[in-house]
Amino acid sequence: MFTVGLTGGIGSGKSAAAARFRFHGVNVVDADLAARVVVEPGRPALAEIARHFGDGVIQADGILDRAALRRLVFDNPAERRWLEQLTHPLIREEIISSLAASPDTHAAPYAILESPLLVESGQSALVQRVCVVDLPELLQLERASARDGNSPDQIRKIMAAQLPRAERCAKADDILDNSGSLAELEAQVDTLHQMYIKLAAQA
Repeated sequence: MFTVGLTGGIGSGKSAAAARFRFHGVNVVDADLAARVVVEPGRPALAEIARHFGDGVIQADGILDRAALRRLVFDNPAERRWLEQLTHPLIREEIISSLAASPDTHAAPYAILESPLLVESGQSALVQRVCVVDLPELLQLERASARDGNSPDQIRKIMAAQLPRAERCAKADDILDNSGSLAELEAQVDTLHQMYIKLAAQA
C-alpha cells in the first residue's frame, strides 16, 4: 500500500489536514493513537512502565497517567530513552498492522501515517513520501497555546524537543502551508489527494 507520512510541529494543523484526507476515504493511521493503544491496561508495556517508574504513573482506574509519566521523562534524557526503547518497536508493530488494513477498510488507494515524530522516531521508513504541515513558528506557538491552554514557555519546550522547522521542511516531498484559513488548507489537501491517487497507481 502506497503510504504518505503526514507530520508537523505542535499546533501546525496536522489533525485538520488528516481530517480532510479522511473525508476523501483515506485510511489515516494516527501514531499517537497507536502509542496509546500499546500502553492500555493488560498490555505488557504498561506493566513494564509501572515496574520501572513505580505506581505513581498508574491512575486509580489502572490507566497510564500520561501527564505524570511525561513529567518524569521530559527533562530526563536517560529515562526518555528507556521509554522509547520499550514503546517504539511496539508502536511500529501497531502502525504496520493498522496500515495493512487499508485496502479492506477504505476507498482510497493509498494510506496516511499521521505522526508528530515521523522523522525523529524513524517511522519515515514506513512511508514512500513525506508531507509536512508548516506555518511560521510564532503562529504555531499562538495556535498551540490557544488549543491546549498551556503557557507559551511550555509550548516552546515541546517545540524545542521536536525537529527544527527548517530541518523538517527539508525532509518533505510536499508541504501544506497552514498559515491561512482552514478552507485554504483543505483546498491544498484536495490537490494532494488527487496527486497521491496517481502516485499510488504508478506504485
